[in-house]
Amino acid sequence: MRAIIQSVTCLALLVSLSNSASAENWTRFRGPNGQGVSSEVGLPVTWSATDNIAWKTSIPGNGWSSPIVYDQYVFLTTATEDGTSCHVICVNRGDGSIAWDTEVHRQVTGPKRQQNSYATPTPVTDGKRVYAVFYDGTAVAVDFSGQVVWKNSEVPFFSLHGLGASPLLAHDQLVMPFDGSSREESQVGWKVPWDKAVVLSLDAATGAVRWKGKRGESRVGHVTPILVGEGNQIVSAGGDRVQGFDAQTGKQIWSIYSQGEGVTPSPVVGEGLIFTSSGFEDPTIRAIRPGGEGDVTATHIAWEQKRGVPVLASPLYVSPHLYTITRDNLLHCIDASTGEIVWVERLNGVHSASPVLADGSIYILSEEGVTLVLRPGSKYDELARNTINETCLASMAVSQGHFYLRTAEHLYCIGAMSDR
Repeated sequence: MRAIIQSVTCLALLVSLSNSASAENWTRFRGPNGQGVSSEVGLPVTWSATDNIAWKTSIPGNGWSSPIVYDQYVFLTTATEDGTSCHVICVNRGDGSIAWDTEVHRQVTGPKRQQNSYATPTPVTDGKRVYAVFYDGTAVAVDFSGQVVWKNSEVPFFSLHGLGASPLLAHDQLVMPFDGSSREESQVGWKVPWDKAVVLSLDAATGAVRWKGKRGESRVGHVTPILVGEGNQIVSAGGDRVQGFDAQTGKQIWSIYSQGEGVTPSPVVGEGLIFTSSGFEDPTIRAIRPGGEGDVTATHIAWEQKRGVPVLASPLYVSPHLYTITRDNLLHCIDASTGEIVWVERLNGVHSASPVLADGSIYILSEEGVTLVLRPGSKYDELARNTINETCLASMAVSQGHFYLRTAEHLYCIGAMSDR
């Protein structure tokens, strides 16, 4: 247990304090560590739809997957033909031209929430292949030339909300949670707990099933998992549950009851703790001490807070604070060690995208296309407001001196052109 706590603390310190000037690839949802923290410096603070824009590229179809960046390429997914045709798109980072656009799968569409899309999971890359998951649960791997390497439809996913979680890579495995609901009984898996949720591991090279982790009784969720304990443990949450799984075997190590369905924010780490939120019914922020075995609900919750609970956007840890955005678009700054509220500020607009920390500032993107730039600290300190005037639900990527911002119709590369 002590080793896991030390690893969580080290990860928090690394992602929060790093000021490396070297270029960083943004390989998955919320960046290299899934924490929304970048080590990049020299990033832009101000921009508009026309100023400080390196390039702007039209993206076909619809999708709210976030862009990822690896070396000279930006990758994202989309769905055309009313969601039936699933694509992985590669954009040249230098000039914004589309290098290739490959249809990788055709799916049957169904119900989803209005904020969702048929291509919501953010892809992930290991520098050799791009891995993407689509609405019906199908996972695909594509090489950097746009050729499909493998496809896996092991889990015929269904949820009345659609699919919102994103995959991660761990030990040459693609790991994806499927927290859905029943096709036949509308309340089951949503209002009524069931035991059909799966955390699936696929071999990254072949797409073959490595293992299937089981939650037990749980409900609908959309939470992207993270790695802790030097990458040996996967922390994954669904409706009613936060759990730790062995990354090599999929064995469930520990579980905490966290009532609420439809939970979306991804966990973050700091202060030797794992910060999570629960979904509708009893929304609560929980700070969890890692370690233990079995049901550790009674022993491993360090603190709980019912104010400031994030619903869509994931929290952001910037030592010594936790930043969250509520359903009512209230930004909370919370003492991460105690759960006490430090300050609250009402934001303009609606917020689905998760905030990022980059070059010492917090960047918060609204659905209306306004990016709020703040200096982190014990008081609200606004530095800039930057407006694109396009609809934005995807989270920003940060890489090689630029921000990459996806709107309903375009992909923007934000920053000076001479910095490319």
